[in-house]
Amino acid sequence: MDQRVTARPLTRIQREKQEIILEAALEVFSTHGFRGATIDQIAEAAGMSKPNLLYYFGRKEDIHKALIEQLLDTWLAPLEEMDADGDPIPEIRSYIRRKLEMARDFPRESRLFANELLQGAPRIVDLLEDRLKILVDEKAGIIQRWMDEGKLVQADPYHLIFAIWATTQHYADFDVQVRAVLGKNRGGEGRFEDAARFLEQLFMHGLKPKQK
Repeated sequence: MDQRVTARPLTRIQREKQEIILEAALEVFSTHGFRGATIDQIAEAAGMSKPNLLYYFGRKEDIHKALIEQLLDTWLAPLEEMDADGDPIPEIRSYIRRKLEMARDFPRESRLFANELLQGAPRIVDLLEDRLKILVDEKAGIIQRWMDEGKLVQADPYHLIFAIWATTQHYADFDVQVRAVLGKNRGGEGRFEDAARFLEQLFMHGLKPKQK
């Protein structure tokens, strides 16, 4: 007889409670970092008692892990969508656009991820070395093939991906600085479209093969 116990699926109310906790924790972690965040802060932000919160998540680490796993699903989606059979220039242009849209729409998630990396990624290093590396290896291989076929100029595909990450996520992680420097006339929502046009020009000009 199989003695394994299958966990009961969560009820709708339990799922809603977990989402409330995770939303509150995202705000707390992205503001204070993992070390500065406390269960009491998260419970207060979620509008529930500490014992009630601990019923759903036993430790701060469990909440943080759940957030990071959700974040990776969101964060990796734009790179996953890069189509090996597509036209390289539009594919990379679309990737830049999607990454900027994420900087615009998910600034707290970006800060959460950046905070974790700045601490040496002690809680997610396995995910970086496994899931992230596998995906980047795959897409770098696609970009290298495009280069070998003469559709893009030769360059290091890994550092191309890193450069896109750095330039697009800047608009989330350093948004206060961006808005301050651009000023009130240029620091509104249009800054993301301005950034998209500039980055497309920067990367596309550097990647297009010269006409023979």
